[in-house]
Amino acid sequence: MKFSVFTASTPDWEPAEAARTLAAQGWDGIEWRVTDQGASEPPGFWAGNRATWPLTGLESHLEEIARVTKEAGLEYSGVGGYARSDDHDDVERMLAATAALGARQVRVTMPPLGGADYRELFSAARSDLEWVAARAAVHGVRALVELHHRTITSSASAAIRLVDGLDPEHVGVIHDLGNLLIEGHEDFLAAFQMLGPYLAHVHVKNVLWRPSDEAGFDGSVIWKEQWAPLRTGQADVEAYFVALAEHGYDDWVTVEDFSTELPLEQRTADNLAYLRAIHERVGSRHVV
Repeated sequence: MKFSVFTASTPDWEPAEAARTLAAQGWDGIEWRVTDQGASEPPGFWAGNRATWPLTGLESHLEEIARVTKEAGLEYSGVGGYARSDDHDDVERMLAATAALGARQVRVTMPPLGGADYRELFSAARSDLEWVAARAAVHGVRALVELHHRTITSSASAAIRLVDGLDPEHVGVIHDLGNLLIEGHEDFLAAFQMLGPYLAHVHVKNVLWRPSDEAGFDGSVIWKEQWAPLRTGQADVEAYFVALAEHGYDDWVTVEDFSTELPLEQRTADNLAYLRAIHERVGSRHVV
């Protein structure tokens, strides 16, 4: 198993600093965030993120991305793209960029809920994904569908309906521990089993549900999710790794920790130590 960091979660660092710091801490790889974003000072996860490469003009940055990654001695766990499945032009660009970098796989986002009827959104996304799969095959890479709350694929059950019958060499699913605590949670092992060959990648973060400042009818409590450190969120990270081991998954695990209790450098270092300790403990239980 290899461990990487998605740079959406490292907004304070410029790309070279992110790569050097993560490599020095012992991470195996990096998952670059690629999107156009708004400005923010101080930098934030979603705007002003310094470790993000712009989608506009991405092709002119590919040599620099490759150089920064290689000089740090890191591998690509994939590319963290934001091009939506129905945006064929940008999906094509992301697939081509992933192939040029040798990064193997790239996230393609799914439609959010709202607006059109779910059935219509799902049907259109399936048609788009068929096109995506064909283009991914041409480029020799794999497009990834993430399990993400408030989209048409918030669960493994929804995702397998969407991808079933497509070539798993060129379309896969990202199972995301934290997102599923917000919406879409199913038994870990059952979810991995239903995804089968489509389980292509794993994202790990954690969440807490807390009472909000708002009140519902007659003073009832309204709960809202909040990103939390890996060690203290509600998801059982060790149980997750036990299920991964039972399923036989031994590929990339990418961390995207959006909590802010610890300073960034301390946060990334502690996450790696925590996950490696869990991996070693779980692995010792599954030695044949």
